[in-house]
Amino acid sequence: MDSRLASRFAIQPTSLKAALTGMNLITREELKEKLDRGDDFKLVCALSEWAYRAKHIPGSLHIDNPAKATDLLDKSDEIVVYCSDVQCPASKYAYHLLTKEGYENVRRYAGGIIDWEDAGYPIEGEWAQAGAEAEATR
Repeated sequence: MDSRLASRFAIQPTSLKAALTGMNLITREELKEKLDRGDDFKLVCALSEWAYRAKHIPGSLHIDNPAKATDLLDKSDEIVVYCSDVQCPASKYAYHLLTKEGYENVRRYAGGIIDWEDAGYPIEGEWAQAGAEAEATR
């Protein structure tokens, strides 16, 4: 349905998603390309400390509260926030908090760590290390 509406109104599917959700979204493929190119942006995992320690997208900052966000991020930064999956409220909250505070270049990776891992992309963290060690002993 997104592509039909997008073509009917001559807008890109990601723009349609943003219009429907009120958020500026980034797709898994776009995020992977940004990381592969080494683009200068802040990738923010908005999950709890335990979840971040277990697994996160390589290069992620762990920011789970507003005070930490304002300490580690500049309003001019390009920022991508994510959490576990589409239903997870943490990245939605982080997105709204940052944009409300005047951060103008914020995007949300709605698929989160689950979508990233399902695509077979690399993860970091204690679970990732444990899985690699278990694989090495086989």
